[in-house]
Amino acid sequence: MTRFASGSVLRESVSGMRKTAPMIVAKTGYIVISAALCVLGVLFIVNPASTVSMIGRVTGIAFCVFGVIKIIGYLSKDLFRLAFQYDLAFGILVLALGVISLIHPGNAMTFACIALGICVLADGLFKIQIAIDAKAFGITVWWMILIVAIFSGTVGTILVFRPTESAEALTTLMGISLLGDGILNLTTVLSSVRIVRHQRPDDVIDANGFEIR
Repeated sequence: MTRFASGSVLRESVSGMRKTAPMIVAKTGYIVISAALCVLGVLFIVNPASTVSMIGRVTGIAFCVFGVIKIIGYLSKDLFRLAFQYDLAFGILVLALGVISLIHPGNAMTFACIALGICVLADGLFKIQIAIDAKAFGITVWWMILIVAIFSGTVGTILVFRPTESAEALTTLMGISLLGDGILNLTTVLSSVRIVRHQRPDDVIDANGFEIR
């Protein structure tokens, strides 16, 4: 009888734990996609002429994948609740822009510049808030998130206004924005996402007392 009761308590305790699979998928996906954005950005910068023709398709696919990863990240509810806290609405926006870019690739350069610029600008602004929250949590590299977020947001703003009509110059600028946003997301996810194997659904870090509730 005692064994049965103990087993029931154990099963109840285990069933109350939050599954870490969505968090692992979100964190891994963030790292992989952010690295891919960095590589894509370098490609655009190094060889802008050969990448102009594939701007619409590549941007659309990247937006769709990153949008899905952002939504998964928001739903995963990692311990700090920092890196993914704004990613539901933003993930839906990025996903929608990706779908539009794939459906209407004709005006790829104009649309890609505006869409990418808005996304990078918005991501930079969200990450500035995350950097401020990370400082309150005692995360020592919060300043790195802040610096890269300001840089990324600035490049995104420039991209929206398209200061030149040269396709190669715009491609290079898009490459810089992709590289900056990739570095920004890598910095954020590696410094502020914590996965606890036995985390309960209501566990969260208190920024003031650093306690788990």
